[in-house]
Amino acid sequence: MNALMTSVTSPTGSSRWIGLERRSDRRYELALTVRWRLIRRRRIMDSGTGTTVDVSSGGLLLDTGRELETGVMIELSIAWPVLLHNVAPLQLVVAGRVVRAQGRRIAVRMIQHEFRTAGVSLAGRSGPELMPRSPLSSARTTPNRVF
Repeated sequence: MNALMTSVTSPTGSSRWIGLERRSDRRYELALTVRWRLIRRRRIMDSGTGTTVDVSSGGLLLDTGRELETGVMIELSIAWPVLLHNVAPLQLVVAGRVVRAQGRRIAVRMIQHEFRTAGVSLAGRSGPELMPRSPLSSARTTPNRVF
């Protein structure tokens, strides 16, 4: 018997297997601003903005604002709600794969992630503006490209 499955016996005596929750990471409901890019062969195929629905150490659920396909590599830049040393804005940069899509929502399995300090625009806007070199793009890109 698989640890993720359990047997249920009906009143007639027949047994059947049902699945249990397979996710081992705790999920946190966070609505954070996300900028995303679909990557194929180190090229940006599509991009957009959205909002996180929930976040865990292994993946994320996002509302991308439109339908996306499964199986594609995606790069995310998430405005983190905490300042580094109460001064510098942070962003969580994630490289992952879209493992499930349902309507405007996608589930992303994280392959790589890191926190980075985010640049702030000179126009006085709040929030991150710049996204350093992506984990999925070529190493020859400049470190502070505008996303």
